Amino acid sequence: MESMKIWLCLLFITLVYGGAAWFTNQPQEVGADVPAGKLKSLSFAPYHDGYSPIDNTFPLPEHIEGDVRLLADKTHTIRTYSILGGLEPTPGFARQYGVEMIQGGWLGDGPDGNRKEITALIQSVNANADVVKRVIVGNEVLLRNDMTVERLVAYIREVKQAIKQPVSYADVWSIYLKYPQLIKEVDFITLHILPYWEDEPVAIENALAHIDKIILQVQAQMRRMGENKPILIGESGWPAVGRQRGLAVPSVVNEATFIRGLIRLAEHRQLDYNIVEAFNQAWKSHHEGVVGANWGLFSTSRQAVFPLTGPVSERPHWPFGFAAAVLLCAVVVAFNLHKLAVLPLPRLAALLALLLLMSLCLSHLAEFLWRTSYNTWQHSYAVSMVLANAALAAGVGRRCYDILAKQPPAPVLAGGLRLGYLAFMGLALYQSYILAFNGRYISFPVEQFTIPALGIAALWLCQQLNRPGLSGHKLAFAPLLGMVARHPYDGNIAMLLALGIPALIFGETANFMSGGDFIQAHPQFWQALPVALGYTLYNQQLQLWLLCVLSLIVPFLPWRWQTALALPRA
Repeated sequence: MESMKIWLCLLFITLVYGGAAWFTNQPQEVGADVPAGKLKSLSFAPYHDGYSPIDNTFPLPEHIEGDVRLLADKTHTIRTYSILGGLEPTPGFARQYGVEMIQGGWLGDGPDGNRKEITALIQSVNANADVVKRVIVGNEVLLRNDMTVERLVAYIREVKQAIKQPVSYADVWSIYLKYPQLIKEVDFITLHILPYWEDEPVAIENALAHIDKIILQVQAQMRRMGENKPILIGESGWPAVGRQRGLAVPSVVNEATFIRGLIRLAEHRQLDYNIVEAFNQAWKSHHEGVVGANWGLFSTSRQAVFPLTGPVSERPHWPFGFAAAVLLCAVVVAFNLHKLAVLPLPRLAALLALLLLMSLCLSHLAEFLWRTSYNTWQHSYAVSMVLANAALAAGVGRRCYDILAKQPPAPVLAGGLRLGYLAFMGLALYQSYILAFNGRYISFPVEQFTIPALGIAALWLCQQLNRPGLSGHKLAFAPLLGMVARHPYDGNIAMLLALGIPALIFGETANFMSGGDFIQAHPQFWQALPVALGYTLYNQQLQLWLLCVLSLIVPFLPWRWQTALALPRA
């Protein structure tokens, strides 16, 4: 009979959590369908897992062929960035599958590398004139300060004289305004407009208006110069996963919303566009973190990230993770039925709700970390972090049971939990300072610290069920774990971690204020500071991270009062 009560209670909690998960993961409307499900152009970099230009492991011909074949009914054109590095067969496969090309030539690898690229570019373009319709010489060379504008112009002129196709140069939109002489040199203007990466990040709701504004600015610059050349939006897109920047939030729904909206804007303005990018690029995580690897319409395993038609769900496969969490929780319950049977129903429900919630967090952590790991080291870290969270969750669950069942403290368990929390605090300290001083591409590790933060809250709530009150003593780490005395260094550890909070806010704000376009828009320090600080404090991922850090800090503070605001025992 007692076991039936336990299972029915778990079933009810599962239904409640399941209903919430179903509601929050409903497909959302993200705009009009892509016409015929086909795009004008996609950035094409056929690097599969384990291949990277950084390591000089270049795509194989079969990779290129398979990727072109996959995209043939998704896009009219592909844009490449180089003709070397294993990409030489691309025009042939494009011809075979009826795809046109915007052929790029990569500049920035030094004079010898540039000469090889330009020579190969001219030869390939002339040999594949039926496939290569436009040519781009250089990609963000001036943004990276890889060469002078005069040297770039010389390369552009050389290619223009050697081929018949229109020639352009691709860079962020502000470069064309900074070096207007480029407008006269190219046959068409190729602009990279990425609202997420702007010095003042743009919210998804305002992203299309931002692009429209930039196009009008460049067109106005052309009119002042007496020019009227076609504009190609050479790169525009939105990341599906990764670090939030100010108002710009990466998500699958936002990526789909942006791309469908961009197509409508391009049709309205009669603009050509190229979306970055066809495939997620795992190798980009080396330089740009998780967010840099997740701009594709297809994953690294060549699965669609979202559909080009119909509603879009942020986590379409959530039932699998939910089922795994429920199974894990059920196994834990099955092995502890005799212990759970002694709990009255309210306390049983509280404990089961906690166990299932921790199981859900653990399932999500495992899926997220594995999906956003791109090499052996990252996969090893993911496994280690999942195991560490699982061990901590098990310890917290056992301690919560002891509190609810009014069992005496277990010194071994208390010592283990203390070591576990100290390890997570050390990692949080490292993460906070890395984010503060070099955080542009580093994701906030909220998922990794959800269980530690939840554990602190759960221990405190269980204490409240036994003895209601708001005394500082009950917030202290030692009583939460069932330890008799507070460690003398607890306060020092807490203060060291606490210093990371202002450091992180300062670092994030300083990053915004150091951007060239930001400085131009807000030249006065006291005018710029509130704007940059607003971008920092609006960041919801940063807010959650600070909440996780605070949850680790509070129990380690040197609480001295014992009975303030305490309520009498029932």
